[in-house]
Amino acid sequence: MSAAAPARVPLGKAVNAGLRKALADDDKVILMGEDIGKLGGVFRITDGLQAEFGDKRVIDTPLAESGIIGTAVGLAFRGYRPVCEIQFDGFIYPAFDQIVSQVAKLHHRTAGAVKMPITIRVPFGGGIGAVEHHSESPEGYFAATAGLRVVSCSNAADAYTMIQQAIASDDPVLFFEPKRRYWEKGEADFAALDAAEAYPLHKARVVRPGTDVTLLVYGPLVTTGLQAAKVAAEEGRSIEVVDLRSISPLDMDTIADSVRRTGRLVIAHEAPVFMGVGAEIAARVSTECFYHLEAPIRRVGGFAIPYPPAKLEQHFLPDVDRILDAVDHTFTD
Repeated sequence: MSAAAPARVPLGKAVNAGLRKALADDDKVILMGEDIGKLGGVFRITDGLQAEFGDKRVIDTPLAESGIIGTAVGLAFRGYRPVCEIQFDGFIYPAFDQIVSQVAKLHHRTAGAVKMPITIRVPFGGGIGAVEHHSESPEGYFAATAGLRVVSCSNAADAYTMIQQAIASDDPVLFFEPKRRYWEKGEADFAALDAAEAYPLHKARVVRPGTDVTLLVYGPLVTTGLQAAKVAAEEGRSIEVVDLRSISPLDMDTIADSVRRTGRLVIAHEAPVFMGVGAEIAARVSTECFYHLEAPIRRVGGFAIPYPPAKLEQHFLPDVDRILDAVDHTFTD
């Protein structure tokens, strides 16, 4: 008799399950954020957790992002592991000073005497037709700040294990959740998944092998990248899709291994291309894989403008056609 297939669960439910496991395993874990308690968060990611663990561990905060992070710093000093929710990506900037001036630096400033095991959850990216300030991709700002880990999940199984790994880390982690993928289902057997033995938090992963070109994506664009690879395969072209997972630090070993196999690289993300994550990766690959490259590296991303109104966002966000156009260029440039 064959074993039952793992359940298919939405990515958002997997984050919820991961948070529940972390709360159950360690009573020093505390969740904080606006409307995360009785309401369960605007995306219901913390649904039911306050009822299960109480309002002293799942805390509704005032609408004050700087205050949330500042309070988390104090809790970290006292040995807690705060998990902060920033309700929407575009509202993280009031907390920017606390994150880059305190959270990122305290470990180094105290010569390792003080750890900052703070996880900052950020629903990020576009695609949900939201209003201004609700569809941004600020991961590059934080990846440029030494002292922070910056990661993004793209499927239910990773969401479940990566959020637990982030909370268990003694380093502060910016945990970017692709909000338009919260309802996308994937296989995740919570009873079998063990965060301590799961794929490491800092490692990239080849999610579709290929031979002709490497496509590097993360967060919401992993699904788009896999769709592009499927279309390309029907046209006789083999795309290797790599889910970056960790934006800082970068897993250059996995990236370089893939590029050396395929000889071509396209990097796609929702954030603007100008001064984006793709620029750093392109520079590193040019240095480490120069003699393996068959064509210039191509980048696909948002444009150097403020995020547009909802009715125009489909023109701003990279889609299958824009990615495949970049792939084509790597064969003609």
